[in-house]
Amino acid sequence: MTGWVLMAEAARGPFVESQHFGAAAIAGPEGIREAWGDAGRVILPRSAIKMIQALPLVTSGAADAARLGPEHLALACASHQGAEMHTRRVADWLDALGLSEADLRCGPQMPSDRAAREALIRAKETPTQLHNNCSGKHAGMLTLARHLGAGPEYHLPGHPVQIACREVFEALTGAPSPGYGIDGCALPNFAGRLDGIARAMAWFATAHEREDARSRAAVRLTEAMMAHPELVAGEGRTCTELMRAAPGAIAVKTGAEGVFTAILPEQGLGVALKIADGAARAADCAIAALLVRLGALDAKDPAVRRRMEAAVLNRRGDEVGAIRPATALG
Repeated sequence: MTGWVLMAEAARGPFVESQHFGAAAIAGPEGIREAWGDAGRVILPRSAIKMIQALPLVTSGAADAARLGPEHLALACASHQGAEMHTRRVADWLDALGLSEADLRCGPQMPSDRAAREALIRAKETPTQLHNNCSGKHAGMLTLARHLGAGPEYHLPGHPVQIACREVFEALTGAPSPGYGIDGCALPNFAGRLDGIARAMAWFATAHEREDARSRAAVRLTEAMMAHPELVAGEGRTCTELMRAAPGAIAVKTGAEGVFTAILPEQGLGVALKIADGAARAADCAIAALLVRLGALDAKDPAVRRRMEAAVLNRRGDEVGAIRPATALG
């Protein structure tokens, strides 16, 4: 596990049963303040940097031309669970553009929202692209493509939309991306150094101190996420519950394969972490612990405790262990 350090462990009774290793970095405007493991390693940030991908939507003027409000911008940064409150808003957004679900390129996905999933099963219907957890981001990219007069295949790496996303990603992380992997929603996901991603989150956190167009766009996106945490993820989800635990103080975003980012505007700090084995339970635990360490969250808050002391239950519902952060994160 070269370059990785212990981030979380699962205990059953007095025994440590599983361990999750990873790396993390906390950045301020001056650079990296704290790091765990090899924070210089290159990762695929997945959905944890959707706020970066949404910047061209705003800076181009496309968001204002389409009269997008905070709810739209929150959805553009979202990995939602396909609940009715998500799919309805995305459908209305596309309709206002004169587009439809067929114009999306994210592919269908069974919703993780239980009510939406069961409604589809009862109706013997299949999920649509609106249910895809990235449909809000794709609606944003369609909006940008329309504004630029570019073609409909906005998901291709050489499309002007993706070129704009790559340029801003490289600018904020401070280095050229060495390449990309195709994400679950068919978009290129540009790779970058973990510490560079933390610095990008710190840039978002200090955007309110600047007046340039890109910084003003970052403020709008961060404020939209904090104002509508239920649209960024959904009920019961870590992003939503942690933002609700500190209203207006943090914006947090998960990404597949154990990635998490956080923006702390009041402190001017950014956080990025990656769990080596991709375990979401460890990423949830670690991001909560780091935000408690920074004073942004109260360790006694029920939503925080559910992540930092996640109960391990047996089939009877008895608590027989817990998932806890590594002591180095405290």
